[in-house]
Amino acid sequence: MAKYYSQKEIRYEDAPVPPVGSEEVLVKMNTCGVCGSDLMDWYLTDRAPLILGHEPAGVIVEAGADVKNFKEGDRVFVHHHVPCLTCHYCVRGAYTMCDQYRRTHIDPGGFAEYFRVPAPNLQIDTLKLPESLSFEEATLIEPTACCIKALKKCNIRQGDTAVVVGAGPSGIIHTMLLQTLGVGRIIVSEPIEYRLKAAERLGADVVINPAKEDFCEVVMEETGRRGGDVVIVTAPSLRAISSGLEACSRGGTLCIFAPTSPTEYFPLSPNRIFFSEITVVSSYSTSHLETRTALKLIDAKRIKARELVTHRFSLHETGKAFKVAIEEKESLKIIINGEN
Repeated sequence: MAKYYSQKEIRYEDAPVPPVGSEEVLVKMNTCGVCGSDLMDWYLTDRAPLILGHEPAGVIVEAGADVKNFKEGDRVFVHHHVPCLTCHYCVRGAYTMCDQYRRTHIDPGGFAEYFRVPAPNLQIDTLKLPESLSFEEATLIEPTACCIKALKKCNIRQGDTAVVVGAGPSGIIHTMLLQTLGVGRIIVSEPIEYRLKAAERLGADVVINPAKEDFCEVVMEETGRRGGDVVIVTAPSLRAISSGLEACSRGGTLCIFAPTSPTEYFPLSPNRIFFSEITVVSSYSTSHLETRTALKLIDAKRIKARELVTHRFSLHETGKAFKVAIEEKESLKIIINGEN
């Protein structure tokens, strides 16, 4: 398994295979994606050392005696967090706020040869993969589901102008999803030219490099001085959030899709929010509802998952994978492959 001590120290270490309970399964990891949250040192430091990886797909190699609906040999995607479905938050549909959601996790994590799937995860959000869906594509189920959940909260209408700030994997997935929702125009902002070209290739109508152009001015020019009806900020940056708010139209929605560190703040004008009736929403992670939709969209090639994958590494090379994810500008989705 690959154990995270810090961004610059990820060690490949031996560990025993987790024992499986009667209502649990053991999965041999085939592929697992590196997520942007895996690269946020401030988010991980207090919990290190730990095994990361929450976008895994693999094959069930052992099933407990009381497991139903799953068997050895099943190809599966496994969600690392699942809600209880009965608490105050779940009843209100706020599944990611559920106490069980934050307690549950696969053991020890997706960057391991084998991981145990606890009973709640197995019952609520482990999905069998159709033969038409590759393991590599399946690693995009979780990030795609996160984007679906965010867009559900944005009150998008046909013909809207949508602005996506950041063209990493999440920004481009949002772009592809927005196409399926029938928006009028999609504007994408990104300072890295490689990613900007990928966004244009995969659905953006207008692309902006904020290092070379005035982001807000271009948005205004492209929208008849109104601004974006929906602005989704996928970059974990105060500057990106502030710019996104500035580019939002009256009556529009600003979606904060990525967190900054807990010590960062920025000025917010209640006057502008009030008189412009701007709705500010945030969207953290995803639930069992969106993962099923994500699987269908990826399998139907509405989300072109294969085109997002730019780098592949073995489990032994996880440290190198993180280095590339942090430093390599010409990269999108990075995949860790399990041991054969």
